[in-house]
Amino acid sequence: MKQKKIPAHKFAVCVNNTDYPVALELHKIYRVMPDEEAAEDNDIRVVDESGEDYLYPAAYFVLVDLPQAVEKSLLQAA
Repeated sequence: MKQKKIPAHKFAVCVNNTDYPVALELHKIYRVMPDEEAAEDNDIRVVDESGEDYLYPAAYFVLVDLPQAVEKSLLQAA
């Protein structure tokens, strides 16, 4: 079976921070870290406001495709 290629960098916008108002800012773009096990449980691993990556409900985010210049800028800021 052919495996899906996972992009090296993904980003997501937070659309719900109800249970995590300190760790997540509503409408902010977050870097997504690959985590297949988390995805199987409907979770997503993002680098949050602490600067560390943690699991959150995937429903709290919308994955976004960004222009290459924007991705580069976000990755340099990390």
